[in-house]
Amino acid sequence: MRITFPMCLLAALLPISMPAGAKTSLLNYVGQCVPFARAASGIAIYGDAWTWWTQAAGRYQRGDIPRPGAVIVFERTSRLPLGHVAVISRVVDPHVVMVTHANWSRQNGERGHAEQDVTLTDVSARGDWSAVKVWYRDMDGLGSTIYPTYGFVYGSTLDNGSRAQPAPELTGRDPDYVGALIDSYVR
Repeated sequence: MRITFPMCLLAALLPISMPAGAKTSLLNYVGQCVPFARAASGIAIYGDAWTWWTQAAGRYQRGDIPRPGAVIVFERTSRLPLGHVAVISRVVDPHVVMVTHANWSRQNGERGHAEQDVTLTDVSARGDWSAVKVWYRDMDGLGSTIYPTYGFVYGSTLDNGSRAQPAPELTGRDPDYVGALIDSYVR
């Protein structure tokens, strides 16, 4: 069984203001990271972002290898009291990925907007994605804060092997791979 999100359901999940007759776009979303990640990945988990890891146990496959469509789950910290979730849009190399997520950087002075193909770098000592740095629009580069993560929740369910269907807008046509690598490796 494939889980798909028809545009009418996506519109209900993502309350955004659009002109009459305009096509709803995932990238027009403004709000919290959890509903965005759920709609973008097709993974049906609810609740605060940091709880996704334990909620996925026994329901979805989990691991420490990034794959497009997987959700990376950030731990709860003083900077992220509810955690954070982001959807992997592209794997650039074993330690650099691009994510599409919401409610991270400020855009036009406010948080909550969706961002597509944002650089995320593994800075963990063991190379297992347990610690990451995230590109931050306000700095126009890779942030200096290191965030602990639990790992990746994949779209395959454990009970019947069905696969969640990620949104087609998860990645852009021409992501900036070179920029992602420069952000990650040139300090």
